[in-house]
Amino acid sequence: MDDETKKKIELQLPSRLGFEKVAMNTAASVARMMGFGDERIEDLKTAIAEACINAMEHGNKLDETLSVGVVLSMDADSLEVKVHDTGSGPQAHAPAPDIDRKMHEEEGARGMGMFLIESLVDEVEWVSSPRSGSYARMVIRLHPDQEAEAIVLEPNDGERKG
Repeated sequence: MDDETKKKIELQLPSRLGFEKVAMNTAASVARMMGFGDERIEDLKTAIAEACINAMEHGNKLDETLSVGVVLSMDADSLEVKVHDTGSGPQAHAPAPDIDRKMHEEEGARGMGMFLIESLVDEVEWVSSPRSGSYARMVIRLHPDQEAEAIVLEPNDGERKG
């Protein structure tokens, strides 16, 4: 299904923390209607919250006169979410956080948004355009490809195979 025939929902949110919940709950309702399971919906909600907060804080600098745009595009087996802001986008891909250092409070708790988003959705990209703003594009599929290596546990020995 091309962009012209996808069903779309568009939201404009003020750059005020808390309004990311509007996008989260809207996406959750759409995903539920599309047949996504509860775990995938929770992943989607977390990814959208992170993307919206990043857009509010980093892209729009918490300027409440600027909007964060959220566009949900549905087709038969996937939901695409674009979160737009007025910033120039990330200048470089953030390195993966050191979870152990964060757990031992040797690193600040912040700075995990992009890592979380990548971990929770099937596809993600950050598009930067200094003139027109930037956006995060996330896709979650109803039936994700089964290309990842399967891990099989044998009934009695508990050893991993695969």
